[in-house]
Amino acid sequence: MRPPAWLAAHLAALRALLVFTVLLGVAYPLTLVAVGRLPGLDGRAAGSLLTVDGRTVGSALIGQSFTDADGNPVPRYFQSRPSAAGDGYDPTASAASNLGPESVLDTVAVDPQDSTRSLLSQVCARSRAIGALDGVDGRRPYCTPDGVGAVLAVFRADGLTGRVTRVVSVNQTAPATPFVSTWEGVTVELAKPGEDYRAAGGLVTPVRGDAPEHPAVPADAVTASGSGLDPHISPAYAEIQVARVARERGADPAVVRRLVAEHTTRRTLGFMGAPGVNVLELNLALDRSLPVR
Repeated sequence: MRPPAWLAAHLAALRALLVFTVLLGVAYPLTLVAVGRLPGLDGRAAGSLLTVDGRTVGSALIGQSFTDADGNPVPRYFQSRPSAAGDGYDPTASAASNLGPESVLDTVAVDPQDSTRSLLSQVCARSRAIGALDGVDGRRPYCTPDGVGAVLAVFRADGLTGRVTRVVSVNQTAPATPFVSTWEGVTVELAKPGEDYRAAGGLVTPVRGDAPEHPAVPADAVTASGSGLDPHISPAYAEIQVARVARERGADPAVVRRLVAEHTTRRTLGFMGAPGVNVLELNLALDRSLPVR
């Protein structure tokens, strides 16, 4: 006796559920686990963890900062690029700053806790700090000598045209000195906390200054990656750090450069992406080969 049509349909659906549960819920995951245990793949499947004396110190896939308790760079180590992921390289908060090229005005609030820096000022401050740390020229176009965006709010008599009536260096406050003293014959003022000079009618005017066209501090040293977790820096950023690291470790710079080269990944298939230096792997190699006495 054949079962009713509705029952036959439910039985067929149950059989399909059981078959696909076994195939996709059991066999497929176990197959992937087995593949991940193959020699050469097991480390990557486990997260590419790096260990020292049996202690896990990080992953080759996720960057980390090499700073002291106060957030200052530890001079004997190569420094990573900035990170916008949480408090820095937080895998649970992978993100970018979402600031773009038009982010040039700082928010200068009455309460300093409410103030925020534009992308331009962040880049300027980082470049200036790296220049001082590594003994290179930290100047960049559109940056002031004190490390903020060189941006003016220019007020004109007829809005967009006419003579200049007032000029404010919008990213500098007292006791700083305006990066230019006058603009079209008008004395430049410092910004006052709580003022919105763009809303007041000021024309936002970035000033290039006399910085070199190609800064000594490369772009990856002053900007975060899209994920905030990138473990690599460019060979150019590694190169400007060689002298400092060698000096701190009492080593020959040529030896440090050789270690940098050994931990530099090339372009994928010879043409995709860009070369990169894995900072964590490089610093671990430094501690093994050139320990600080």
